[in-house]
Amino acid sequence: MTQTVSDLMTTNLFTVSTSSTLHDAHNLMKEKSIRHIPVVDENNLLVGILTQKIMIAKVMGIVTTFGENSLQRREKKIKVEDIMTTDFIRLAPSQSLQEVVTFFVENRHGCMPVVDENNKLLGLLTSSDFVKLAARLLSIN
Repeated sequence: MTQTVSDLMTTNLFTVSTSSTLHDAHNLMKEKSIRHIPVVDENNLLVGILTQKIMIAKVMGIVTTFGENSLQRREKKIKVEDIMTTDFIRLAPSQSLQEVVTFFVENRHGCMPVVDENNKLLGLLTSSDFVKLAARLLSIN
């Protein structure tokens, strides 16, 4: 039975570095159909997260201010480190899913990164992971 964060988290991750651009991240989200991109340093230590919500807000701001024709050019000038969020909860792989699911529901988070004691990125726990778990549990009955 699934009981800890490590039992449910996604480990096949796509990441970007702080020097990546908004253009890089935008393309990665589109190509891989993902909504959250962990931002890591050269040692795979977590330094931030770029969410679809942040990215869309930035893209819409560019389009509104400068027009759609300048989007790609302007996206290439914006570094991920300048728009990523650094204010987020980190999970440990051994944390109880019961504890985490309550936090997800109460705070309406879409994802939370899973790191080891040195802040090395191990995985992501997303709201989609909980939906998949619910689907498995419902198919049992």
